[in-house]
Amino acid sequence: MSVSLSLCLSSLLIFLITFSALPSPSISAIDTFIFGGCAQIRYVQGSPYESNVNSILTSLVNSASAPGIAALYNKYSIAGPTSQDTVYGLYQCRGDLNPGDCARCVARCVSQLGALCLDNCGGALQLEGCFVKYDNATFLGVEDKTVVVKKCGPSIGYDSDALTRRDAVLGYLAGGTQTFRVGGSGNTQGMAQCVGDLSASECQDCVSDAIGRLRSECGTAAWGDMFLAKCYARFWEGGDRSHTSNDGYGYDHHDHDSDNDEDIEKTLAILIGLIAGVALIIVFLSFLRKVLEGKDGK
Repeated sequence: MSVSLSLCLSSLLIFLITFSALPSPSISAIDTFIFGGCAQIRYVQGSPYESNVNSILTSLVNSASAPGIAALYNKYSIAGPTSQDTVYGLYQCRGDLNPGDCARCVARCVSQLGALCLDNCGGALQLEGCFVKYDNATFLGVEDKTVVVKKCGPSIGYDSDALTRRDAVLGYLAGGTQTFRVGGSGNTQGMAQCVGDLSASECQDCVSDAIGRLRSECGTAAWGDMFLAKCYARFWEGGDRSHTSNDGYGYDHHDHDSDNDEDIEKTLAILIGLIAGVALIIVFLSFLRKVLEGKDGK
């Protein structure tokens, strides 16, 4: 009987090792999609503009990952034979990221943007940890308070304590002077950030507008996101900021449900593998039991 038990344990161990090696669906918080979109105008493949787009996206990735001089923000412009061939681009990482996470986020953002806006003259993509934009229209140093994403969580009802905390957090963010601002009051947290090409006064104006919209449009919500074209402000209850927004950027809207479908398929594959493995173990144990009973009968 000890031999049969060893066989069972060995088979179970092999199954567990096999199952643990299966890929599990996961996504880093900084890679979470917030919004993205592309300009409607397209460029001709093989044109100088295409070469400039590739160059500027490469420059953004290289700048974010450059050893010793990597920054959380940078901007570029590449001139072409004509003014229409000039490309402008920038990246901005969330202010609390370290250089390594910033570099990884920008690389992933550029990769997704290249696939999302193939042959488009302009594109923008905001992930949880970073923002990348390029276009042939001048936008560097231009304040833009166009609303690109507005999301409000479920209402928590009239909770005077929660509303007081929220107002305190938003007031703190509105009074800050830094490009990146974070604050908290009790269980309520908040964050605001401007794109680095804005001046201090433009940043203040943009953030104040985003916060004002949050106050008026998200009311008693448990959380709120207000992304303008050049800044954002957010607040949430508790430590979980896992909610995401996926509205379009004001260019052509792109649906990212396929990413979720892929994760679901992976999960189902794992569950099916688990069920099949358990079924095999049950069949094996049943067979082994019959064999042992047959030997005992003799």
